[in-house]
Amino acid sequence: MPESTERGALTEAVYYILLALNTPMHGYGIMQFVKEISGNRVNLGPGTLYGAINTMLSKGWIEALPSEADSRKKEYKITEEGHKVLLDEIKRLKELLNNGIKILGV
Repeated sequence: MPESTERGALTEAVYYILLALNTPMHGYGIMQFVKEISGNRVNLGPGTLYGAINTMLSKGWIEALPSEADSRKKEYKITEEGHKVLLDEIKRLKELLNNGIKILGV
């Protein structure tokens, strides 16, 4: 499912990566954050992680921070546009949850 800012749903991986990058971090740190915050339910593999990172970089949702020339670790952080996308997704998820609660009466 493509990521979109036009009412489209984010994948769970993209959602968690954007959450993680509210604090600048490198790929391994992102994988650990997602694993921890999801209670070990979501484990991002390197292919999924870096594929999502490349997509989000091209959309301007995240940016790479400058790194030292000899460092292999790149750090990333969420951009203002990425923050807006994340807030829109939270609003969408709240609507889904509220509608389910209303219909099921739970």
